[in-house]
Amino acid sequence: FRYVVLIKLYSLLSSGIASDMARGHQKIQSQQKNAKKQADIKKSKGHDQKAAAKAALVYTCTVCRTQMPDPKTFKQHFESKHPKSPLPPELVDVEA
Repeated sequence: FRYVVLIKLYSLLSSGIASDMARGHQKIQSQQKNAKKQADIKKSKGHDQKAAAKAALVYTCTVCRTQMPDPKTFKQHFESKHPKSPLPPELVDVEA
């Protein structure tokens, strides 16, 4: 009987099943610890407001190179700051 048990145990150890079972709890703990560490790193970086604001400025005035977030604002800017310049073609259909 002991011989059969030893053979089964040896086959489990050699196949790697028993070793995975023994490390199951450690593996879960390690994953939880790593997830917490990654969350702390992400939290410490914070949110870069300057980069987000710069990414939102999509339209650039062709005369003064001022950047604006939307076409409505761009048209208002162009009409008030550059009234003598012809309106760019992308602003013709925009309602201000």
